[in-house]
Amino acid sequence: MNIGEASKQSGVSERMIRHYEKIGLIPAPPRRGAGYRDYDERDLHRLRFIANARDLGFPIEEIRTLLGLWADTGRSSADVKRVALARAEELQRKAEALTTLRETLVDLAERCHGDERPDCPIIAELSLDRKC
Repeated sequence: MNIGEASKQSGVSERMIRHYEKIGLIPAPPRRGAGYRDYDERDLHRLRFIANARDLGFPIEEIRTLLGLWADTGRSSADVKRVALARAEELQRKAEALTTLRETLVDLAERCHGDERPDCPIIAELSLDRKC
């Protein structure tokens, strides 16, 4: 099947399929007579695997690791679990950082009068020179 059909069936955009091919997450498929890529069911399965991993927040290099584990039928499930738990910890760290940012914004908004006065703690906070 061509890249358009592979995109429809896998849920991965044509642009991302080309990108994954370029960076080696999926092997380059054979080409038909006119030079069009010719994807098969194995390619679709791999694309779905990658899409599912992306949906769970795995970055490209961890997806590369997971693909290697997936292909290794002698793998230990402990290896897969280790990768998943490390990603979960990173997501937790990011969630905590986002919560802190949200709390700061809410605090600043609550301290802002929101009226015709020019003074505003939001603007004051944004204008601080924090690079020093």
